[in-house]
Amino acid sequence: QVQLVESGGGLVQAGGSLRLSCAASGRTFSNRGVGWFRQAPGKEREFVAGISWSGGSTSNADSVKDRFTISRDNAKNAVYLQMNWLKPEDTAVYYCAAGIGTVSTAASVVYWGQGTQVTVSS
Repeated sequence: QVQLVESGGGLVQAGGSLRLSCAASGRTFSNRGVGWFRQAPGKEREFVAGISWSGGSTSNADSVKDRFTISRDNAKNAVYLQMNWLKPEDTAVYYCAAGIGTVSTAASVVYWGQGTQVTVSS
């Protein structure tokens, strides 16, 4: 079992930055890929960024490329999402997810966190 707890969300102006953290518990975390997904009101949950268990492979959605960076520290059982140049359309609940590969699809997710709200004002 892996439990995931997100933190770091909040309200920020357009052009600003936030860093989301995902704290994991469970002895199998370091063997799992981890991804970040988001869901805006009235929209489906979408993939944002993912990272393999070793950290050697990452993937990003085109909408966040060159703005968001995913990283992980297996020694601390943590995954991070650095978000720069935020836009109002980035407003959503952000979810941490652990699963298979770089966790780039919902089908590859085994565990979900509860989510953290990110709001970007114009």
